[in-house]
Amino acid sequence: MRRFFEPFLFEDVPAADRRVDKVYLHEVERCDIYLGLFGNEYGFEDADGLSPTEREFNTATELHKARLIFVKGAEDGAKHPKMQTLIRRAGSELIRRRFGTSAELLTDVYSALVQVLEDRELIRTGPFDAALCPKAVLGDLDEGKMRRFILDARRARGLPLREDASPEDLLTHLNLLDNGGVVNAAVLLFARQPQRFLVSSEVKCAHFHGTEATKPIPSYQTYKGTVFDLVDHAVDFVLSKINLAVGTRANSSQAPVAYEIPPEVVREAVVNAVAHRDYTSNGSIQVMLFSDRLEVWNPGTLPPSLTLKKLRHPHGSVPWNPLLAEPLYLTKYIERMGTGTGDMIMRCRNAGLAEPEFGLTDGFVVTIRRKPEQAFKAVGGEKSQSSAKSQPESQPESQPESLEIRVLRQLMAAPLGKAELSARLGQKEISGQLNKVIRVLLGDQTIEMTIPGKPNSRLQKYRLTDAGRALLTRKN
Repeated sequence: MRRFFEPFLFEDVPAADRRVDKVYLHEVERCDIYLGLFGNEYGFEDADGLSPTEREFNTATELHKARLIFVKGAEDGAKHPKMQTLIRRAGSELIRRRFGTSAELLTDVYSALVQVLEDRELIRTGPFDAALCPKAVLGDLDEGKMRRFILDARRARGLPLREDASPEDLLTHLNLLDNGGVVNAAVLLFARQPQRFLVSSEVKCAHFHGTEATKPIPSYQTYKGTVFDLVDHAVDFVLSKINLAVGTRANSSQAPVAYEIPPEVVREAVVNAVAHRDYTSNGSIQVMLFSDRLEVWNPGTLPPSLTLKKLRHPHGSVPWNPLLAEPLYLTKYIERMGTGTGDMIMRCRNAGLAEPEFGLTDGFVVTIRRKPEQAFKAVGGEKSQSSAKSQPESQPESQPESLEIRVLRQLMAAPLGKAELSARLGQKEISGQLNKVIRVLLGDQTIEMTIPGKPNSRLQKYRLTDAGRALLTRKN
């Protein structure tokens, strides 16, 4: 408790040319908490018949100090009459606590002091995401991000708020305000610069050509932004590095597409790390792609009710950051039923991969084993031996393409709707990020609608503009 308290004991005062009562009463005036231990003896009585203990108690009461009173013994019959009177008086004004041994006293004092710290919000026992972010204000949140969230959540899960709902309405609905202040979850979800307030809330992505984390690192990125941005960037990073196979149109008008690791598995591993990490840690999420595996590490652990074994079977949802998890659910980034790990296991099995491995080291890590040739088998082809070889360690590697550029590339051949785009990008369903990217590209006039008069038509598709083709030409 030394981190929070500096106790003063009169018995520790050295000899000094000062009046005794001036010393201890001055310390009562200076203190934040008066902690009284009432035993059997009353103590020395001054000219007014009052002991130092009662003088201290009176001063603390007059100055409205926090008073914690502990009474020795279960009975008061053996105590000095004036001490009995003081104990009764204290009992009429506050809650006393009795103790029998010094060990009991220690436990009781510790509990009482912890309660004081909680009441003054100097420590917390609730979820981190529900705690007030002391340096952030409502103006630090991005209204545009909140408006886009409302649109995506209404479309994905039927969010009951109107499209024109105010930021305050949204934050209130999601329980992201605390006495007018914004909580940590609000910063992580909607702030313009979340890392300005929560420095370690970033994702570090690295690609190694070998099986060990060695320098030089061929490709390394640190991503910042909201939790939605972190998930999207990290998933894009991995998908841009692993094998993607495109089959023929022999059996369908649409060519089959397959990644060596199902995109849903990559996304689940990343979004779990972002949603369930310990944000009080100075560590950052690490996404590391090796030649034989993908590792997603976060500074966190399992809640007490879960074990590594239970993760492999149906289990309840126990989010570390419940206020963060709810908006991720509303935009279909996660589910709320604890099905994520089971879904990862099933999809890896169906793709011919080993089941994901879950581990606890200095944090929580998910390991997904790679089979580079698996994508080609999935679309009915075989990968040549020459192309199956790993890149040499010294070979430079390009940076991963943004989702915006990947969308533009998909539109080169012909106009596509959102569902078709989503499938070609390896997504299970139309994501909030894809909707956002399409809005950005429309705003940049690099794509246009095929039915501009009916933006919400189910037949709506998107095609490249001359500006979009020019942008791709520069990228190539």
